[in-house]
Amino acid sequence: MLHFTTKSDMKVTLLVVGKTEDSWIREGLDVYAGRLKHYLPFNLVELPALKQSGKMLPEHQKEKEGELILKACAGADRVFLLDEQGKEYSSTGFSTLLQQQMNASVKHLIFVVGGPFGFSDSVYKRAQGKIALSRMTLTHQMVRLFITEQIYRGMTILKGEKYHHE
Repeated sequence: MLHFTTKSDMKVTLLVVGKTEDSWIREGLDVYAGRLKHYLPFNLVELPALKQSGKMLPEHQKEKEGELILKACAGADRVFLLDEQGKEYSSTGFSTLLQQQMNASVKHLIFVVGGPFGFSDSVYKRAQGKIALSRMTLTHQMVRLFITEQIYRGMTILKGEKYHHE
């Protein structure tokens, strides 16, 4: 693994469907987003939740959310979906994934947390990968915090800092 020594040019976005509802999760996101700015540009983008989604069939809701997600992703962006059927990584394995993206000169890396029913087929086709944080089911709100902390942890691993212990 190559350790980087300067701030990365790669921008990382956490793209989520709906706003972050719980204040304690927002506070945690703010903490890790602030820490991440020392390593790379990081943004949290909250797509608006669909109106009247309770009256939609799950497939229709996934399609509508998928349209919003795809609009937020440019052609050159590297997209990874947070999906319970995705690949599980250790923290060091995840840091290797981050390093691989930097080595590939990826300019914009996007991690996407979808709505309650997952992603549309078009979003799955657009993505370069799927990541599972756990085989357990996690709330979409908590996933936001957990992936942000793992991005931060990954960057500290790459810098050789003492945040992560093995």
